[in-house]
Amino acid sequence: MNWNVPSFRESFNEFVWRAPAQPRPQVEKRIAHFLRLVIVLARDLAHGQLTLRAMGLVYTTLLSIVPLLAISFSVLKAFGVYNQIRPMLLKFLDPLGDKGVEITARIMQFIENINGGVLGSVGLALLLYTSVSLVQKVEESSNYIWHVDRGRSFGERFSRYLSALLVGPLLVFSAIGISAAVAGLDVVHEVLRLEPIGWVAYHAGRLLPYLLVIGAFTFVYTFIPNTKVRIGPALAGGLVGGIVWQTAAWGFARFAASATNYSAIYSSFAILILFMLWLYLNWLILLFGSSVAFYTQHPEYLVQVPGEVRLSNRMREHLALVVLVMIGSRHVHGEPPWTTAGIARELHLPMRAIDEALQPLEARGILTTSGGEPAGWLPLRDLHEVSAKEVLDTVRAGGEDQNINLDLLPEAAPVRELLRRFDDAAATTLQGVSVNDLVAQLPDRKPVDEA
Repeated sequence: MNWNVPSFRESFNEFVWRAPAQPRPQVEKRIAHFLRLVIVLARDLAHGQLTLRAMGLVYTTLLSIVPLLAISFSVLKAFGVYNQIRPMLLKFLDPLGDKGVEITARIMQFIENINGGVLGSVGLALLLYTSVSLVQKVEESSNYIWHVDRGRSFGERFSRYLSALLVGPLLVFSAIGISAAVAGLDVVHEVLRLEPIGWVAYHAGRLLPYLLVIGAFTFVYTFIPNTKVRIGPALAGGLVGGIVWQTAAWGFARFAASATNYSAIYSSFAILILFMLWLYLNWLILLFGSSVAFYTQHPEYLVQVPGEVRLSNRMREHLALVVLVMIGSRHVHGEPPWTTAGIARELHLPMRAIDEALQPLEARGILTTSGGEPAGWLPLRDLHEVSAKEVLDTVRAGGEDQNINLDLLPEAAPVRELLRRFDDAAATTLQGVSVNDLVAQLPDRKPVDEA
């Protein structure tokens, strides 16, 4: 059988990347969506940004792991459960085998050597900053994956993450202690002897490590990005990340057990290299799961061409008017405001494209955002006073500043005269047309009362 490779590639691309709005059977839609997800995730890994950020997080972890655990150690020591840190470290480093035990002993020794009286106030402040900086780096990587340009303020980061670092370990070990206490009750033992309760409890215990990892990943994907993450996509990312992590732990344990060449070549440095490899794999899996959560919540980013969407001038002008009419329609009818994510889902476009159309309107003072989370878009001026010509001029001039603008551009007189006539013709055609007029012309909508 002769395969026509170019023809097969074209047919495959047509099947996978066909526009979502085009009609097709539901089964085909689901298969095409799954293939798009797999292709885009593989492309993100091959592109290098996820791997690069994972390597950066490894470096930050090496600097902050001892201060981070020292804070948890001090909190747990106050409640008499500080001896639980060692078992958790051993569990995390279990894939390293005997080398994991040695690394745990070294880290615990570093933690015990930290003395607040010796460090002083400046040292303690640096200790807290180093601990918070790790979570800050994780947030920056998550914001990159979620295409979020605005990070949290330093004060919000410090209070939010420091509270998590102080209260989080206490809650975790409290839950472990309560579970152990309940499991030790005689009545619980009697109930577990009953079938099929005992069988269910046994297999639930086998699944518990997976569920805990999935729950931890889901919490990170919900808590860290500076945007609203729905529980469904976060759970999808946590499920994929948790399963991949458990599988990677199993594979890395066998790799570490057979990596005798590392010890022969690098001697005592072999422990550090294996430790860094395991950290890198953990961070890469965490970021990969975050990508799964992002694409699950925002399927409009599953596109054939990698990179950010670059709108044409015509598309930017058209999109600005469409979005402004959508926002104005909800505003004049007393409905909840549109969010950027909601507009992106409605128009099947990436959020970055929507932001590209909205930012000039916000800078011009035509639109503003509400104070909620997530923020909604609201008109800042009366829609009767906002003309369609002003909207188009604002979008066309978006990106110009004192360093780059038309006044600084040397142009021939014929070109200047042609563009002036073009602007005059547009002004004549759009004269008297306001955004409110466009809102009133929408189907199934009553005209806005001029009064």
